[in-house]
Amino acid sequence: MKVAIFAGGKGSRLIEETRIRPKPLVEIGNRPILWHIMMHYTVHGHTDFVLALGHMGDLIKKYIADLCQYQGDIRIDFKNRALMGSQVRESISDGVLPWVVDLIETGEETMTGGRLARLQPYLGDDTFMLTYGDGVSNVDIEKLLAFHKAHGRLATMTMVRPFTTFGHLNVAEDGQVRGFEEKPETAADWINGGFFVLEPGVFDAIRDVNGDGVMWEEGPLRRLVEMGELMAYRHSGFWYCMDHLADKRRLEGMWSDGSRPWATWEEDRPGNGASGLCRDGRDPGIGRGGIPSTWVRYQSL
Repeated sequence: MKVAIFAGGKGSRLIEETRIRPKPLVEIGNRPILWHIMMHYTVHGHTDFVLALGHMGDLIKKYIADLCQYQGDIRIDFKNRALMGSQVRESISDGVLPWVVDLIETGEETMTGGRLARLQPYLGDDTFMLTYGDGVSNVDIEKLLAFHKAHGRLATMTMVRPFTTFGHLNVAEDGQVRGFEEKPETAADWINGGFFVLEPGVFDAIRDVNGDGVMWEEGPLRRLVEMGELMAYRHSGFWYCMDHLADKRRLEGMWSDGSRPWATWEEDRPGNGASGLCRDGRDPGIGRGGIPSTWVRYQSL
């Protein structure tokens, strides 16, 4: 199943980092947050991505191209001026990724609704997933998809309860403070956490309320609500959005001390082909599942 990712915003609230790079390339643990998001989908066997580019999209193109060109083991044959990739590796832990990535220019100033509309020709006529390029989670993709298939509507949103750094007050109607909770782990209210599942019919349903200047969360989602076609999957596990510098620092701290629940690719999982950690040999691809000691020449990117 294809996974669309919004990767074109300017990230103005994270200006300390986004002066020199697009927000999806801001790093956590020496890897762009975009990589973290894509790795989580990969663990669940979804490796076909369509990125909606905009601000500094050329840098995202370069990052993905370089990652493809130089991932895993390589051999450089100076005599024949050839760059080759090994076919021996079997696991994404070795740095070899089974990704197919479409990098689509959707406009510097286009809003998220317009960006999604411009991706339609690349998403085909099947169910697809959509998320933002700045939020990480350990949401169970299999359970999310099962929920979506069961209700039969056009759209599913993952709702989450975000971490909060503020204490909560318990106050009576007359103003008397009854209690204080110091920095609870999550907020009381559920919010849109991204990680959508959408049917291709969603494009026709929202066409008259969408456009380049429209946010996905405004006209399109509201229209789906009015039609009764938007369902919410409740994810009570980890979710965090890197919106400000403080958010980046918190994620960096979690990565450094090992408490990083979104890093699902680090968990022990059976190598059954479906997990994405190890392939079953039916679809080896470049650098995967080949005969030992063989190499495949990279196409120049």
